[in-house]
Amino acid sequence: MADSIFIGGADANGTGKPDVAQELLLKIANRHGLVAGATGTGKTVTLQILAQGFSDAGVPVFCADVKGDLSGICVPGSEKHPLHPKLVSRAEKIGLADYSYSGAPTIFWDLFGEKGHPVRTTISEMGPLLLSRLMGLTDAQEGVLNIAFEYADDNGLLLLDLKDLRKLLAHMGDKEIRDELSKEYGNIASASLGALQRNLLVMEREGAEHFFGEPALELPDMMRTTTDGRGIVSVLDST
Repeated sequence: MADSIFIGGADANGTGKPDVAQELLLKIANRHGLVAGATGTGKTVTLQILAQGFSDAGVPVFCADVKGDLSGICVPGSEKHPLHPKLVSRAEKIGLADYSYSGAPTIFWDLFGEKGHPVRTTISEMGPLLLSRLMGLTDAQEGVLNIAFEYADDNGLLLLDLKDLRKLLAHMGDKEIRDELSKEYGNIASASLGALQRNLLVMEREGAEHFFGEPALELPDMMRTTTDGRGIVSVLDST
């Protein structure tokens, strides 16, 4: 595997030719970087080159496709394309030797599961803290949600999606059960339970049910390599 990614050439000796290669060293490539420029200056192509360079070096890559044009990284170019002569000329100008076309191994992800594999997690894995922030709960409502999660853990109840959580809250809303749970876990106000149910209903209407469920996405799902050692590029549809 290479220890650097070619990003251009420099005329260091005043010969008018790119006699010194400019490369991004992989050992320091985890530092933050910014790719900026006006429309049409090549920002997307730059990101594609970096992503494919990391992939060729065996490094898995994750990128969010905001405009819908990063996805082209999976398809190799063609010598029959009208822009082929221009691309070859550009490669020679910057000192890129052995210019050839190749696609990168790619997996597509989509929150709604329409343009790629669905991105999902379970209610249990998100936990009450993150879910409270997502829902914008008050302290009292967050306290009741924590009780719901604690009760589910103590009784081996799986909370996979929003429907599971709504059923649990409805169960806790029964007066006898609520009074019993209040003795063990603390006060459970019916008003807080109602507010939680309303928040969950709003989340469902906004499409959050697509995000919660199984199979839950895990980090190793995006940190994968091919059998020949290339890093897989994970592209999240963010259009």
